Amino acid sequence: MRAVVVDEPGDEDVLRVAEVPAPELGEGEIRISVSAAGVNRADLLQRQGRYPPPPGASEIIGLECAGTITEIGAGVDDLAVGDRVMALLAGGGYATEAVAPSACAMRTPDALTDIEAASVPEIFITAFLNLFLIGNLEAGTNALVHGGSGGVGTAAIQLARAAEARVFVTAGSADRCRRCLDLGADAAFNHRQDDFLAVTLDATDGHGVDVVLDCIGGPYLERHLDVLAPSGRLVVIGLQGGATAELDLSRLMRKRLTITGSTLRARPIEEKGRIIEAFVRRFGPELVTGTIRPIVDRVLPLDQVADAHRLLAAGEIFGKLVLATTKDVETLNVQR
Repeated sequence: MRAVVVDEPGDEDVLRVAEVPAPELGEGEIRISVSAAGVNRADLLQRQGRYPPPPGASEIIGLECAGTITEIGAGVDDLAVGDRVMALLAGGGYATEAVAPSACAMRTPDALTDIEAASVPEIFITAFLNLFLIGNLEAGTNALVHGGSGGVGTAAIQLARAAEARVFVTAGSADRCRRCLDLGADAAFNHRQDDFLAVTLDATDGHGVDVVLDCIGGPYLERHLDVLAPSGRLVVIGLQGGATAELDLSRLMRKRLTITGSTLRARPIEEKGRIIEAFVRRFGPELVTGTIRPIVDRVLPLDQVADAHRLLAAGEIFGKLVLATTKDVETLNVQR
């Protein structure tokens, strides 16, 4: 099979496409003929040697893919050869074949192309897990989401809107803020110009927000303690700004705040399966009808994986960037 390989950590030029052995199929797993794979910021970290796959996972980069099942392993009785699926992976997505636990796969709705389906698992499951299962976001409550124009951010906006919760986001330009508003955000703040603490407190009449979804980390911690309403929850899912900060524990106690760190990739398969089941129960109907769907900014062929990483690193993508394994990218992009 063809796959993206990395001989040693480095910049985008270390990425190359080569012929490699297909992964072995195990019990409870499915083999997928991959049409497309989503590109995520975690992929850039893995390429740099800063985010290795969990023990036993494929060394090939790629946390999500979509395509058609070509083989099923022992014990798989809820999926069949020929089914269109999208899968959450611990690794192996940047390839023409991938093996995934059946518990981590979802049937692809007819409303979505394979390109769109390849953009669903990582960002929508991440947003759902951290906003709803950990952050306890409910109708009538509100959330602040950093990186609203990214993959997780655009998913979070749609899920919060579908749940009848208010969602405020930060983004890096006036145009990106406008597009977040068009997608359903209640307010969008340009983090290059606005103090998100001041504008969020103003938007909530001083009350603050119930949940913060944080991909920045250390530099924002103090302001997050101020922007959270009493009994608010801070869920840290990324450290783009740094990993350390000083914490005044008395402020947590006075406001009864909760701070949680969260990752998805290394969770046990059974746990990820339960999270996916909960997501499908809650938002499956909206996914089937296309009421919620990934925002795909750009599609590149697998051979242009280095360009894909450069574009994502440069912040030039709104929503998702997808790699297509077929050379006929345009056909795949419009196929239902």
